[in-house]
Parts: sequence; C-alpha cells; structure tokens
Amino acid sequence: MVAITAQTMADEIRRQQKLSSGIADLQASISSGKQLTKSSQNPQNWVQISEIGRAQAQQAAWSANVTYAQSRAQKAETNMNDITTLMTRAQELIISANNTTLDDANRAAIAAEMEGIRETVTDLLNEKDYLGVPVFDQGEATMIPVGKNYSVAAVPTQESLAEGIDVNGTPMSLDQILSDAIAAVTSPNSADRDATITALEAASDHVTLARTLQGVRADRLDKAQERIDTVSLGLSERRSALEDTDLTSAIAMIQSKLVSLQAAQATYAKISQQSLFDLIR
Repeated sequence: MVAITAQTMADEIRRQQKLSSGIADLQASISSGKQLTKSSQNPQNWVQISEIGRAQAQQAAWSANVTYAQSRAQKAETNMNDITTLMTRAQELIISANNTTLDDANRAAIAAEMEGIRETVTDLLNEKDYLGVPVFDQGEATMIPVGKNYSVAAVPTQESLAEGIDVNGTPMSLDQILSDAIAAVTSPNSADRDATITALEAASDHVTLARTLQGVRADRLDKAQERIDTVSLGLSERRSALEDTDLTSAIAMIQSKLVSLQAAQATYAKISQQSLFDLIR
C-alpha cells in the first residue's frame, strides 16, 4: 500500500511539473507572440511553417527582382522620353534651316545645336546605371525572373532602339539620320533637307513605338508585383494562423492551468503532511 501511494505521489509531482511547464510555454508564447517555439509542440504545424518560410523567401527574391527591373524600366523610359524630345527639336531645327533667308552663321549655329543633339542621343543610348549596367541591353535582352517559370525583359536592346529605322525602305540608324541632318543644314540643296525631315520623322516614330513597347514591359512588371503581393499576403495569413499566439485563448489556458496547479499543490501539501500510519489506514 505504501509503494502504491508513493508512486501515486511521484506521478502527481510529474503532473504538476507538466502543468508548470505548460504555463511557462504559454507565457513565452504570449511574450513572443508565437505559439510555436519548438518543433515538439506541434510537429505537423512546424513543418508547414518551415515550408511557408521557404516560399516566403522565394517570393521576397522575386519581389526584389521586380523592384530592380522596375528601376531599370523607369530609367530606360526616361532616356527614351529625352531622345524623343531631342528628335522633335532636331525636326524643328531642320525645318528652320530650310529658311532661305538664313546666312552662313545662322546655319552654322543650327548645325552646332544638331551636333549637340547627336552627341546627347549617343550618350543616352550608351549610359549606364548606378550599378554600371547599361540602361539599354546590348545584343540580347536580359530576362529577369519574377515568378516560377516566368521571366520578363525590363528594357529594350540598344540595337532595337537605335538601328533598323525604316526610311523609305532603307534601314538606317539614329546616328546616321542625325549625321545626315547636320550635313543637310549647310547644304545648298533644299532637297537634302527635305529628305532629312522625312528621315527624322521616321526616327521619331520609331522611338515612339519603342516607348509604347516599354509601357507594355512596365505593365508586365506591375502585374508581376501584384501577383507576388497577393501570394505573399496569402502565405503571411496562413503562417500567422499556424504560428501566431491567440492571446485570448492563451490567457484563458494559463488561468485554467494555474487553477489546476494551485489545487494540485494544495492537495499534495496536505497529503505530504500525513504520517505513515495515516497512509496505511
């Protein structure tokens, strides 16, 4: 009878220790805001949280790629807008150069401004960003991964923007068109300037089309970011449901365990004070 009673008391001590441990875990979960602090508390949820964490890391990497791509796209669009403005100015200058009342000094001034436009366009086409990466891809477009099995080009290639401009069936480059325009300014033949006006209009249309295509790229990037945000929000909500502490429930459980522990401790204290003769009666 004594052995059985002693075993019972040992079991009671272990039960009280388990209650104390449970209370400590709940207090820790309230303090940290996380109901799971170790895998043994809920192995299945712990595995799910780990998987969600990896998915969140992947989403964050894709989001960073989108942000970088958007910065490249924005810079490319800015440069293309500047080139468009310069080409419009070049057309104005070549039209003014057709004025027969202009003297050689005026034509030289127009040619000098045209040369400045040509140099600026070249600089805009060859500019590099703060990381030393060309604003416009060279050769082939760089595909940036922004989702699972989904990559986009953030900017056009320099070649597609500056070359292959159709001028009455002849492919020309921006630089060649501007070079011809500079030469036409001082030409005594007005037909040369008329031809240059046509070429400049074709170049302007070419750049405008490139800007439109850049808008399509920017829209793709925006939609990619929206998808990432939607998935990330879903992952966060799922992780929160598995991991975050329900304060109301946790506090109620602490109070319940405290009541049980206090009652158990009171009972144990009363029993432990009994004599051997009390136990064997």
